[in-house]
Amino acid sequence: MSMCSSSSVSLSTKSWIVHSIVAGAAIAAAIGAGAYLGRYRKFRSRVVGIIPARYASSRFEGKPLVNILGKPMIQRTWERAKLASILDHIVVATDDEKIAECCRGFGADVVMTSESCRNGTERCNEALQKLDKKYDVVVNIQGDEPLIEPEIIDGIVKALQAAPDAVFSTAVTALKPEDAFDPNRVKCVVDNRGYAIYFSRGLIPYNKTGKVNPQFPYMLHLGIQSYDSKFLKIYPELQPTPLQLEEDLEQLKVLENGYKMKVIKVDHEAHGVDIPEDVEKIETLMRERSIS
Repeated sequence: MSMCSSSSVSLSTKSWIVHSIVAGAAIAAAIGAGAYLGRYRKFRSRVVGIIPARYASSRFEGKPLVNILGKPMIQRTWERAKLASILDHIVVATDDEKIAECCRGFGADVVMTSESCRNGTERCNEALQKLDKKYDVVVNIQGDEPLIEPEIIDGIVKALQAAPDAVFSTAVTALKPEDAFDPNRVKCVVDNRGYAIYFSRGLIPYNKTGKVNPQFPYMLHLGIQSYDSKFLKIYPELQPTPLQLEEDLEQLKVLENGYKMKVIKVDHEAHGVDIPEDVEKIETLMRERSIS
């Protein structure tokens, strides 16, 4: 009798322990999920847009100040960036006082950077270190994209926020056949999950006929990109890489060092200003679209 009683107590105790463990696990899971979701909501939430601008350029000296239908190009880019809903702050980063004076004149905040910055990414990093507030994401907004769409700025930031394994995000659009072999138009290929595989000034992929395949969806890289601010601090410390130097594309250093880059595809007719002849094309398009 006592044995039956003992067994009954033992089974009851074990049952209570099991139920307690399950209940405790459920409570812990709920608390953990809540904490995780809380962290996720705050993940990479503070965003700053930086427009790097330099006066010296081998292809187009003084490009940021070139007049486009009555306004400096840097002002047009800044005005477009201001329309993005996700940016908490926008600054122009430059090493040139003429550019700085111009930008202050139309109301932009300016951060002066050194002449030693080798590219726009390094200039963004230096500017970030000089800002009073801390940011989780930095958007590098190319100053030579006066018609950049604010929705693209919002899109690449959201893509980075949703991809914790990526440190970098950017955008691509359909490549025009006439731009296939233009080295000033950078091409991109991505994997099935939307991560960058490679960027090139040459046509990629390149088929054995050596001709453009009209059926293939070639992708053109848009210059805009965003970074996790922690990674941006690391970037200048990474040594230049062979592919980066050969193609003269700073984003290749990211890929060559094993970091992931998220890419979004957008419907955007790219109109970057790379050479003086591009200014007339931009102005013609703006007139056609009644953009003042």
